[in-house]
Amino acid sequence: MAAYYFQTKNLAVGYDGQTLIRDITIDVEKGEIVTLIGPNGAGKSTILKSITRQLKTIAGTVVIDRSDLKRLSLKELATRMAVVLTERMKPELMTCRDIVATGRYPYTGRLGILTAEDEKKVDSAMEAVHALELCDRDFNAISDGQRQRILLARAICQEPEIIILDEPTSFLDIRHKLELLSILRGMAKEKGITVIMSLHEIDLAQKVSDKILCVKGETIDTYGTPEQVFDEDNIRALYDIEQGFFDPCFGSIELPRPMGEPRILVLSACGTGIPVYRALQKKNLPFCAGILYTNDLDYRLARLLAAEVVTEQPFHEIGDAAFNRAMELVHTCDTVIDAGVELGPCNRRMEEVLRAAERENKLKRKIEA
Repeated sequence: MAAYYFQTKNLAVGYDGQTLIRDITIDVEKGEIVTLIGPNGAGKSTILKSITRQLKTIAGTVVIDRSDLKRLSLKELATRMAVVLTERMKPELMTCRDIVATGRYPYTGRLGILTAEDEKKVDSAMEAVHALELCDRDFNAISDGQRQRILLARAICQEPEIIILDEPTSFLDIRHKLELLSILRGMAKEKGITVIMSLHEIDLAQKVSDKILCVKGETIDTYGTPEQVFDEDNIRALYDIEQGFFDPCFGSIELPRPMGEPRILVLSACGTGIPVYRALQKKNLPFCAGILYTNDLDYRLARLLAAEVVTEQPFHEIGDAAFNRAMELVHTCDTVIDAGVELGPCNRRMEEVLRAAERENKLKRKIEA
């Protein structure tokens, strides 16, 4: 049986004694990354504040390394857990380095005097988040994205066993989102630090997390590995998606398919159709796609964006049903786009489809995006 480092058992959280979410039971191993996802207002921040003792829990227990959270002194908790929440700090007359240095306070005496070793750890933490150039800057005078990096450096400087972060990628551009998550992954996998955080970017959550906690309603919707959680129907239900799709294969969010009678047929294979599908979607032009094997890269996107997809089973020669339907679409559509069809033994009948489109003077070899 796994030796769980962090556990909640029948946890209930909320405000003023009123339960918002109940029956929160999770088990986390040391060095795992657990990400909370769910719609705005679902209670992700409430859960994080409760497991960091910023909110009083209503029922249940939180256990860190077999110790009840409630029984830990504030100093013990500070040496085990670092917290980066979304509330904006406004310290007076403190540089960024001063802020990072506060992460060493649980280890100093009453006067908070840092040793030479503490100073080295402050510098190392700032270097880890690429923030050394901010050392002497006023913390209140830097951007929101820079603040996030400084607060993460403070958490690293604290040398915690577990780090809790609420929407740490907010206000960051894509470069710094990736850098921050890479740092967290390194902390988890190289140093064994357990990471629990909330994210809005579910595509990044899918890629960086060991476990996913889906928060919606009065109880936890789902808890499991990304492979278990990131199912198209699960995400649709979690976020009440009515317009558009989430594709767990690509980890991408797709806008709704263009509506209307399709007058364009796209012929493609092995990913050549994807830029054409997106170009047509941007122009709000409905289209059909085919003949695609259901294990083809193009099929993954075509099934979401195309009005109709003509398919065939993988590793089979194109059968009469798929071939005849493709030929019908050639006749009924105004335009047939050859996005790049690689011909082989199994799909050799695609050559006949292309010839038919050429005979009817409908074939185009590319589309301008």
